[in-house]
Amino acid sequence: EHQAKQAATPAAPAAAPRFEALPAPQLELHSQAMLRAMIAAAKSDGHMDERERGLVEAELKRLDADPATRRWVEDELRRPVEPAEVARAATSAELAAEVYLASLLVVDETSTMERAYLDELARALALAPTLKADLEARARAA
Repeated sequence: EHQAKQAATPAAPAAAPRFEALPAPQLELHSQAMLRAMIAAAKSDGHMDERERGLVEAELKRLDADPATRRWVEDELRRPVEPAEVARAATSAELAAEVYLASLLVVDETSTMERAYLDELARALALAPTLKADLEARARAA
């Protein structure tokens, strides 16, 4: 049972995930899923503050984002926040956990709207309550 739980949680530390080992098409889908999660979480309280914008910009720099990716991000910034759509991009249990963790690291959990968004996202991702609690503890420790 303990091994199964370990397999469902991301092995990389929250602050410095490394996805370079993925094949290019998977890396692009993974990067889009993570960026979409970060953007939606940042906007979940109705606006994106400087800290949140800085986190998204840092991820774009880390990915060495090309102009097409930056245009995609600008389009995402204009779209409504839909937890179910963010969750659809999580094509595995591992990616679901990473999407939720990335969302946690972006939001300010003191906001009622952001907390409601996180709860809805966790439901849409079908995260087990123990995994959700573990990811939240990791985010608080980061």
